[in-house]
Amino acid sequence: MRDTLWKMTARAQATAVRTGEVSAVELAEAHLARIAEVNPAVNAVTQLLAERALDEAARTDRGRAAGERLGPLAGVPFTVKETTAIEGVPTTYGAKRFRNAVAHCDAPPVSRLRAAGGIPIGHSNIPTLILAGIHTRSELFGDTVNPWSRAVTPGGSSGGDAAAVASGMAPLGLGNDSGGSVRLPASFCGVAGLKPTYGRFAADHRLGPDDPSLAAQVLVVDGPLARTVDDLRLAYEVLAGADPRDPRAVPVPPYGEPLGRPLKVAMVTDPGGHGVHPVVRRAVQSAAEALRDAGYEVCEVADVPRLEDALDAYGRMTVTEFATTWPVVKPLLGEGGHRYIERAMATFRPVELAEYLRLTGVRMGLQRDWAVFLEEYPLVLAPVFTDPPFAPGEELRDEESHQRIQRALRLCTATSFVGVPAVAVPTGVVEGLPYGVQLIGRSYREDLCLEAAEAVERRLGVLAPIDPRP
Repeated sequence: MRDTLWKMTARAQATAVRTGEVSAVELAEAHLARIAEVNPAVNAVTQLLAERALDEAARTDRGRAAGERLGPLAGVPFTVKETTAIEGVPTTYGAKRFRNAVAHCDAPPVSRLRAAGGIPIGHSNIPTLILAGIHTRSELFGDTVNPWSRAVTPGGSSGGDAAAVASGMAPLGLGNDSGGSVRLPASFCGVAGLKPTYGRFAADHRLGPDDPSLAAQVLVVDGPLARTVDDLRLAYEVLAGADPRDPRAVPVPPYGEPLGRPLKVAMVTDPGGHGVHPVVRRAVQSAAEALRDAGYEVCEVADVPRLEDALDAYGRMTVTEFATTWPVVKPLLGEGGHRYIERAMATFRPVELAEYLRLTGVRMGLQRDWAVFLEEYPLVLAPVFTDPPFAPGEELRDEESHQRIQRALRLCTATSFVGVPAVAVPTGVVEGLPYGVQLIGRSYREDLCLEAAEAVERRLGVLAPIDPRP
């Protein structure tokens, strides 16, 4: 039975543990065996917590035997990105400088998943300090391999979680997204991923004792990855809500008021008009057909609001903040790790204080324009990435490659800047590689994004777990 347990959805695993069909220890052992089998080839799990996971699983089993009511994630293993604290484990950010930076407590989302019965089974790989590129390669742990093909990157920066979930090492991964870092690896690895609204999930993104500056506060949000949209929903329901450790998190109900049907969906195939690969265009069209079959009114529109303004403001605000700490951060990135940010700095120059303050107003105006747009179209269907998956490290090869990959990721960047939620969902496999789309929604209406993504999934299928390809 061990050979099949890791293939089950997170919801089915938790149900089996709660009913006693399977023990939590058996479930943990099945995933540890799967990790031992495939992680040497994939290199997604960086710090394996085998003994701790088995101990927590045994406590779960004792609780059930004693009649305790188990949570919605009872016994379910999950991976945690190397940026996010697990008590008693180093939070390394993939950098040698932090290899011994042991966390004193769980980060808020880890606490929530654990309180629901989930069991952290290991940390997962990232680009060094999440700044060294879009491919998941860290100074401390090396390269993560896309389980679909070694020729393409698993994406970043949550590529370790996406690769682990896709290859059956855990049914859930906890990543974060500030411009596509959950959605891109989800799409490249054939799994689903949720970028929540800013303020939906409590988080702690401090590197050391001090809180981050404004851009890092408003752009970075934690989000789950899973093989099915239903499992994303399960994690979403656990993670949503306020927490005194994060004053940004708000107590908005996870499900909003029902909207009139049919729900209108704005289909934007080529955001900004910079071009879209035919395979990506077909993925969007396939998702549109699935939504129409499910009763949605899909309307092709020219574009999203003020895309170029969002990209410009995002670039200039983030580069301005990077510039203040770059002399300290650059040496921490290891050999070659500085190139990605320095290419961004060559595109967007730091601005003076008056211009930075003006850009904060630009962001407010963008949020207003998006809110008006989403009042007419509660959902947007669009690409995650407008090109096919690319080779590991291609974003660092030269300036042209860097610019091309940034353009392909443009809608992820813009939606992170605006702060709206989005769900990435697979649409199928073309020439051996998975493709997907994203469904973007109104602020705090993740429920609408998840519902629509489920309609796409029902029509187009679930792609993972898979055995890593040679």
